[in-house]
Amino acid sequence: MSNSGSAHVALTGRDLLAALAVVVIWGTNFVAMKYGLRQLTPFQLGAGRYVFAVLPLVLFLRPPALPVRWILMYGLFQGVGQFGFVFLSLKVGMSASLASVLLQTQIFFTAVYGFVLLNERPSRQLLAGLFLAALGLVCFGMNYVGAAALATETTVAGFLLVLAGAAMWAASNIVVRLAQKAAPGFDPLAFLVWSSLTPILPFIALSLAFDPPATRWAWVDAPWSMWLALAYLGWMATIVGYGLWTSLLKRYPANRVAPFSLGVPVVGITSGMVVLGESITAWQWSGIALIVAALGCVMFGGRLFRRP
Repeated sequence: MSNSGSAHVALTGRDLLAALAVVVIWGTNFVAMKYGLRQLTPFQLGAGRYVFAVLPLVLFLRPPALPVRWILMYGLFQGVGQFGFVFLSLKVGMSASLASVLLQTQIFFTAVYGFVLLNERPSRQLLAGLFLAALGLVCFGMNYVGAAALATETTVAGFLLVLAGAAMWAASNIVVRLAQKAAPGFDPLAFLVWSSLTPILPFIALSLAFDPPATRWAWVDAPWSMWLALAYLGWMATIVGYGLWTSLLKRYPANRVAPFSLGVPVVGITSGMVVLGESITAWQWSGIALIVAALGCVMFGGRLFRRP
């Protein structure tokens, strides 16, 4: 499969199914995060997630055949960066439903990084999607102004932290593209597992530095739901989800794969409202609608913007 950088390369049927599987896994993993944070701090949850992601596969897989800097960079951006910020946002004031929406703004960070670093020129529909997504973020921001702030369950800090997580996710997308250029034949599963070693020690260090000493015993007598959440986050959301995602990024341009992640909010909103009983305000629904419209523009706007 060519990875020449065109934004219009069509996914095969098999790869389309893989992308849809990622949507379902990542959409439901925000509920697992919320369950995990009931018992653990964000940094403890991060360490636990990647311990599960590493074991037992790291014992059976050889390190990927590419320079170690790409393994370290991906682990730092995708692990410590993306999920450090996301777990903090869920702890300080962000719902699972809205996190699933806001995190998908990574597509637009990816487009900017791809343009600056990889010379992947944005298409007209991507630029239109950027505009719609920006309007959506304005709607989310209006939720914290005046009387609307009294009706929301989220905070400004949570909102900003989840956007920071999206920016880190986009950076990890670019690392995959650069790693592919450096070593086209590397094994994506081995890459994912070995890069998952990187966040463990930073998360442990952050926990020791910032978490209250009393929380260090949270692992003792932990409920089964916490261990189930860690297993889902480590094995399904990380190994299966990011394994499929990394494999897609190896074979297609970053700005062609990234739009599929915008399907995650459909599952994320539904699971957050049904399982966790979360509510969404009018401004938030407006923001969701605009970001979904941005998805439609990016995914299907080629026909509209194509020159006669």
